[in-house]
Amino acid sequence: MKKNMRLPKTAAVSLAALLPVCAVLLLASCVAGPNFKAPDAPAVTAYTPMPAAAAGSATQDGTPAALPAEWWTPLGSPKLNTLIADSVQGNRELAAAQATLVQAQELSYAAGGARYPQIALDASAGRDKYGAAFLGPEKLPPFNFFSLGPSLNFVLDTSGAVRRTIEEQQALTEAQQDQVDQTYLTLTGNVALQALAIAASHAQIDTVSALIADDSENLRLVVSAQQAGSATEVDRLNAASQLANDQTLLPPLERQLHVAQHALSVLMGRYPANWTPPDFELADFVLPESVPLALPAELVHRRPDIRAAEAQLHAATAAVGVASANLYPQITLSASASLESTTLGQLFNASSTAGSFAGSLAAPLFDHGALRARRRAAAAAARAALDVYEQTVLHSFAQVADQLEALDQDAALERAQQQAVEVSGKNLSLTRESYADGYTGILQVLEAERLNQRAQLGQVQARVGRYEDTMRLLLALGGQAPAPLHTANSP
Repeated sequence: MKKNMRLPKTAAVSLAALLPVCAVLLLASCVAGPNFKAPDAPAVTAYTPMPAAAAGSATQDGTPAALPAEWWTPLGSPKLNTLIADSVQGNRELAAAQATLVQAQELSYAAGGARYPQIALDASAGRDKYGAAFLGPEKLPPFNFFSLGPSLNFVLDTSGAVRRTIEEQQALTEAQQDQVDQTYLTLTGNVALQALAIAASHAQIDTVSALIADDSENLRLVVSAQQAGSATEVDRLNAASQLANDQTLLPPLERQLHVAQHALSVLMGRYPANWTPPDFELADFVLPESVPLALPAELVHRRPDIRAAEAQLHAATAAVGVASANLYPQITLSASASLESTTLGQLFNASSTAGSFAGSLAAPLFDHGALRARRRAAAAAARAALDVYEQTVLHSFAQVADQLEALDQDAALERAQQQAVEVSGKNLSLTRESYADGYTGILQVLEAERLNQRAQLGQVQARVGRYEDTMRLLLALGGQAPAPLHTANSP
């Protein structure tokens, strides 16, 4: 037996044919472009330089208390719970965001199809005639042709363009899902704030109505005193002027109430003329002494706007990979099997079978730098997306810090307003007694009333401000929409 055996010629040809395939498979293991890495959480441990008194609830073991899945539950309002649930079903902006999410999901699914062979059924029929100049001395009469059969095309993703395109679309889908969460958070926040605006309007209207009642009683007493000869026309006019001035406070408050009601009806997806919102009172809400506070490292995962900015950064990074892959050769395989005949009756005969298999390679040689310019543009877009992400994080942390500081100031303001109400109330009572005894004029009474009026309205506004800033802090801490909203309109 010979030591140096030669392979058969056909085997040698087969091995030679496998070399390009092996090279293609080796290239296919490489993916152009940078791999995405999520930015690290900010290296900060607090939102404000000093601990905030309004937040920081902890469990018995000292760990931060968990934020509720539904951010508004610490307000303890069953009426608000029902209203928000109805708004999620009827709001048009949220429905539009859900439909856009379904669109992104379908586009992502469509992009994923590029990694598989594409099969189509081709059919054609026609009539050909070749000119004498083309055939030479041969003569071929006009003839009919018929063809029917499947064809296959497959792009070998040697540079990773397909994979990066799929990655980009999936990241855009994640960004749209986060947009649904942001729309949900904005909707629920606006519903709660408009419900609070209705309650605030009612509280201020009640306060002003009580003041007007006091003004009317003062006018009655002054008129009685004038008739008894102990008061002058000037006193009566001063009392009547106070009543008239306080009555001007009611129309703007009524208008404020109606504006909040109409805004709430729009959020609910209802026409103002066909729906009457519930009448909220401040007593319908519970003011938590402190709000569970997410750790700074957790905020980047809780806030949907931050998550959306991260997903956009991911998509921009994948776009750099797509632009990089376009700089490399693209290999496409195609095959077809068909039945071909010049007569329709013989199309399905065994002798009509035909087929083909081909591979093609397209490589950029000269494009005046267009492809490299597109890659530089994609890289610049990725840097911009990173800047947008970092700015979103900064803005989010500032929002939380603002609301924490605001809540601390709100508590101090409410205490001061409560003291002002007590002091001005005692002053008004003593001034009225002094006026009744004839030691004080009506001007002093009216001035004491104005101070008491300002204090009472200030107390209501301070209370409302504390509720509002509590809501805004809970909103600033972020949240996520329920899972059904991410697939609500999916086919």
